[in-house]
This record gives sequence, structure tokens and C-alpha cells, in this order.
Amino acid sequence: MFASVLIANRGEIALRIIRSARAAGLRTVAVYSDADAGAPHARAADVAVRIGPAPAEESYLAIPALLDAARRTGAEAVHPGYGFLSENADLAAAVVDAGLVWIGPPAEVVARMGRKDVARRLAVAAAVPVLPAVEGDDDAALLAATADLPFPVLVKAAAGGGGKGMRVVRDADALPGALATARREARAAFGDDTLLVERYVEHGRHIEVQVLADTHGNVLHLGERDCSVQRRHQKVVEEAPAPTISDAVRDSVTRGAVHLAREVGYVGAGTVEFLVAGEQAYFLEMNTRLQVEHPVTELVTGLDLVALQLSVAQGEPLPLTQDDVLVRGHAIEARVYAEDPAAGFLPQAGTAVAVRWPARARVDAALESGQEVTTWYDPLLGKVIAHGPTREAARRALVAALDDTAVLGLTTNTGFLRRLVASDELRDAAIDTAWLDRTTGAFPRPADDVALCAAAWAFADRSRRAEPTIPFGAGDGWRLAGPAAPVFAELEHDGGHHELRVDLTGGRVTAGERSWSVRLVGTSHVTSGPASDLPPADSPPSELPAGSHGQAGAARALRLDVDGVTSDVIVVADDLGVWVAHEGQSRRFTVPDRLAAAAAHHSDGLVTAPMPGLVRDVSVREGQHVEAGDVLGVLEAMKMETALTAPHAGAVEVQVRAGDQVTLGQTLFAVGEEP
Repeated sequence: MFASVLIANRGEIALRIIRSARAAGLRTVAVYSDADAGAPHARAADVAVRIGPAPAEESYLAIPALLDAARRTGAEAVHPGYGFLSENADLAAAVVDAGLVWIGPPAEVVARMGRKDVARRLAVAAAVPVLPAVEGDDDAALLAATADLPFPVLVKAAAGGGGKGMRVVRDADALPGALATARREARAAFGDDTLLVERYVEHGRHIEVQVLADTHGNVLHLGERDCSVQRRHQKVVEEAPAPTISDAVRDSVTRGAVHLAREVGYVGAGTVEFLVAGEQAYFLEMNTRLQVEHPVTELVTGLDLVALQLSVAQGEPLPLTQDDVLVRGHAIEARVYAEDPAAGFLPQAGTAVAVRWPARARVDAALESGQEVTTWYDPLLGKVIAHGPTREAARRALVAALDDTAVLGLTTNTGFLRRLVASDELRDAAIDTAWLDRTTGAFPRPADDVALCAAAWAFADRSRRAEPTIPFGAGDGWRLAGPAAPVFAELEHDGGHHELRVDLTGGRVTAGERSWSVRLVGTSHVTSGPASDLPPADSPPSELPAGSHGQAGAARALRLDVDGVTSDVIVVADDLGVWVAHEGQSRRFTVPDRLAAAAAHHSDGLVTAPMPGLVRDVSVREGQHVEAGDVLGVLEAMKMETALTAPHAGAVEVQVRAGDQVTLGQTLFAVGEEP
């Protein structure tokens, strides 16, 4: 039995566990790095402990620091959350050795099932079907062993998950490079670069089964989830139950998952993952932890998985049998990431000027207005989850919830998610695991008409209200003994220049030959949503870091009637322009020349950082001759790698070293043009 629990994690993960632990009457202890000082999870817990500097290796991945935090605070149990050390057998063993309760399966089970290679062998022994695969101690052994596998193949990190350390390889020539990249990525993410190579199924569906087991020999499943909507093997949208599998496949995967969990002596919550092709299901791996997508299972079963984890860890038997598990309705989850879909989904960093999470859906998030998002950790910001009596009802509810979601000041995938969930392909459950990677450019951004009108309206409104000076340098339209004159606005967006006339009293926005009738229906201030009931942060949201934005005004929700169609938008006006969010999509409209000092002009020979991050590798030496497309180095942000290539042939000038932390737009290499 225990009365207090330390959560060895951060962000929305820690907040999720704190909620259930507090409901169970437990004292909660949060840990935080220097990058998370004052973060929502640290404020929400009863006690918060600093465990080290920003790098995860020196904080959230440092087992001695975590155990010391438990000792200093008197915590009696440790919950690892998901990610970081949640599938680390060394942490599980160290927690038990320290006399604490580990909220998860035994260390020996974590060691066996937390590794894809070992788990695969155990599945074979348990008569669970698996895909053909090979293992090898080094790259040479793997290259030799793959001679018996038909291409394409999938290179996988044996440890960890989340799509890290995974590469699809379509021919033998690309295999050596894929092995090297996957090994680097796995070592950085999990501290283990062991790889295996298996046959790749082109159009499979990713189906996983939630299992639950106690220390009294009871094992049951809580149904299955479909996680086929993926990009680079990273899940994007998940749902429960799986909409496309037959009853025979459902029975096969759920029975197989329970059998495997029982055979290995599993305890707690875990997930058994399968790849389904037609009527055949193949075992992929077992995640010996709570999953990011567990909320969809909670919504359709009405069960609190974290509460059940805590109960099992206290030694109590499961309070239900398999017959008690009923699936009601349908639930769909969308993951909100700090990434730019228009730039190849590159991870992003910055300050969230304003954040609004939807009120009509479940939200698991820890992002709030004024919070800085760094490149130190995973780019997942939160999850929006909708439930309905049918799959279509849940899908429509999720579209509406994403319409209500706004993250301004930071580039996210929210608009992309909204268009994806609203698409015919997702409606028809026609997306397999590789669909998003095959359909580059799918779900393009909609026209900017509503966003442009909202930006112009906010620009003009702030210009008129500004005291004592007008920050935009625009006339405020005031006239003696007469109605306000239209305000002239000049804004740029995505390289496009807009000269606008805004008539606030007459209700019209004009841009060249285009003109819109605009009427303000209503307005309100924006609050962060789920995190709004937390103790306040040390720095008010209005105090933004110098140089990142102009001084921002309050975020406002506007209901605009544009040419007879009513739309809801979120706007924030600052000295540099206007942020606008519409249907989840955030856009930045800037005043010309205001950002000129920050927008560096580069020649074609300069290779700059497409995102802030860590230089993981420099592949060339000073003065070396390179050809167009040659890899110059590798940049890592949020545990994902991006290769930097030469724009043309020439001699290269190297301006960084491996291990350097670089900023967005920083010049890393310069390639001189040949005569």
C-alpha cells in the first residue's frame, strides 16, 4: 500500500496521472527540468522537485535523480507515465530495490516485452503469428541476413517506440544508410541502438489491444484500437473500436493479446500491437506501459486506466471480469504536435501567445497561453478526443472540437488535423499505415479569405483603439464631426502582400479588386481551457520573451459574418501584426518591414537550420568538394532527425560542430558555386 506517488514524466502525461492519483486520495510528486520550471505539471502536483538541466539525459532519463527526488519527498511509489523511462527495466528494478512500488509490470517482464526483438521471440513461442524478420549484432550481420527478405523492409529499433529509429527501405542500396540513421536515432531516443529488420507490409492496418492484469492471475482485454493514421510510423489519429476488421480478426487479436500477457506474467496496463493485412494479423510488439492513445479506450469503456493501474499496484484484484467490459459508442483522438505540415512536418519551437482548447471534447494537454515550447522534448502538445454513439458522430464531434482549438504564436498541425478528420478518406476509414507518407500534399490549407478579413479587422480595430500612439503607424480613421474613415492596412502573409482598406463602421474589407462584406457578430476573451484551473505561472502570459514577438494584446474570439457566412476566429494583435486561427489553422499576418531585421536573406549556397535543434552529425570537412544533394550533416529536434544536403556542387564551408545547439535560420554550411 502507498499514499504518495512520484510521476517520472512531464507535460500532459504527468497531468493525466495527477488527476487520477488525486481522485484516489494520493499525494502527488512532480519532477521538472530547468526547461520546465513553472510548467503546468509542476504547478499541479502537491510537491514538485527539480531533477536537473534541460537535456533529458540529465533530468527525465537520469535514474539516480528520480530516485533521489522520491527519497527527498517521501514518495512511496513511482509511475513512469509513457515515453522516457516508462519501458526501462533498469528504472523498474531500481525503484523496487529502493523499497518503492513500481506502477507497472515487473522489471523482468519490462526487459523481455519492452524489446521488439525479445518480444517477437516470445510471441513465436506463444504461437502468435509474426512477420518474417532478421536480427544481427551489427550492420554487416543485418545486411547479410536481409538477403533472404524481399524488399521493401522495415528497419526497427529493438528498444522504445513512437516511430523513432524506424525506416522503410525499398532497395538494397538504401539499406546501409537507413541502418546508420535508425541506429543513431535509436541511440539518442532510447540509449540502445539495437536494430532488427522485418518484412514491410505496404497497406496494412495497425491494430492494438489494451490488456490489463493483476497480481492474482486475472488477465483481460479492454477491446482494440485502430492506429493506422500514421506519418513516419508516428501515430496521428487513433480510434476505438477498430472500424474495418472482421469479428474473426477481432477475436484473434484480443485472444492472442490476453494469451501472450498471461504467458509472460504481465501485471498492470499494457498494449499488444498487431499489423493486419486482409484477414491475417501479425504480432508487432508489446508496449509495457500506458499508451498515449489510452483515452479512446477510456471513453468507450467508461473505465479509468490510470486508476486501475494504481489499484493493481496496491495489490488489489481487478474489480471487473471480461464479461463486465462493454464497448459503448466510438471515440477518436487527434494528436496536436508542434510541427509544420507545410514544411515537411518539421518540429517547431516558440512561444504560444494564446492557446484555446475546446470545451466540447476531452482534452489531455499541458500547453497554456504564454508558455514556451522548446526542442528538448517530444513535440506532442496535447490530444483532443471526441466520443459519440457512432463513429460518424464521433468524427463530426472531433471536427467541431478542432474548430474550437487555437494555438497562436507557434506553428502546429492543428489545421492539418482538422482537414484530415473532416476528409472523405478518414470518414470512409480508407487510410492505412503508409497512406499519409504516400500522399504528400494531402489536405492543403483552405483559402485565406476569412483569416485575411479577421486580420484586417483586428489590425484596424487596434489601430483605432491604440493610445497614446498607433503601433502600426496607420491612421486610426477618426474624423471631427463625422463617421470614422476607412483604415488603410498593409499586411503580408506567406510572402503575399495585401493592401487593405477596412471600413469598421460600414462593414467592408477591400483588397485590390476583391471586397468582402464583414460584420462583427460577437466577441469574447480567450482562456487556455484545461490548464486554466492551475495555480498561475510565475510569468503572466502577456510578458512575452524579448525578440520573439511584439507586445501582444489579449486574445479575442471573434464571430465574423463574411459575405453572409458566419465564422469563428481567434485573433491576437501585436506590434508586428496579427495572429489568426480559423478552423484550427493558425496564420501570421505581419506588417511589412517590421520583421526585416529578423528575416535574414540567404543566397542559394547557404544551408540554414530549418528548425531549432541539435547538430547530431557533421558529415563533411572544411573545404571538401560536394555534389548537389550530398548530405552535409544531420540536425535533430525533438528526437527526430533531418538530413541537411548541399544545394549545388562546390567547396563547403563548415560553420558548426556536432553537438552544437542551433537556432531557426542559423547558417550551418556554405557551399561555394563552382566557376
